[in-house]
Formats: sequence, C-alpha cells, structure tokens
Amino acid sequence: MADLIPVNVIIGDRTYRLRIEPEDEEILRKMVKIINDKIIEFKTNFAGKDMQDFVAMVLIWMATDQSKHATDHHAIQQTSEKLRSLEQMLDKALEDCNE
Repeated sequence: MADLIPVNVIIGDRTYRLRIEPEDEEILRKMVKIINDKIIEFKTNFAGKDMQDFVAMVLIWMATDQSKHATDHHAIQQTSEKLRSLEQMLDKALEDCNE
C-alpha cells in the first residue's frame, strides 16, 4: 500500500481524492472521461434533471453494459468449449482412420 499515489478526479461537478496504484492511473482517467462524457450526453437528452440523476443514469448504463459484456463473454466461452470438443472428436476420428 505504500506505493499508492494520490489522484484527484472530477465526476459530475464533484472532486474525489483517491489513492491508487500508479499503473492504474491511465485507466482511471479514461473511465472518468467516459463517465463525464456520458453525463454530458444524458444532460443533453434529459433536461431538467439534477446531477445526482445523471450520475445514477450513468451507473445504470455502465452496469447494463458490463452485464451485456459478461453475457457475451459467457457465450464465447461456451462456443470455445464446443469447438475444443469438436476438435477432439476430429482428432480421434483421424487417428482411427490412420490405424
């Protein structure tokens, strides 16, 4: 923990002071930019809300997006397992033909 560096980030008009690993700074800054860009997008599309509403909307968007990617990852993993199984069956069939 001694290697943590202090970082200030601004998310939707508020400043947050964090202590992070130096190698995580770039990804943190990219994520903060994505969050703030989404807040601006929601502000443009949904007038009359307060900042807390926009931050909540971004959190819901991010959670939904992550869930979608998790489902995609699971489907890819299942497809890979099926392909490995097919490969094993083909290898066995080729061995049987060569005997």
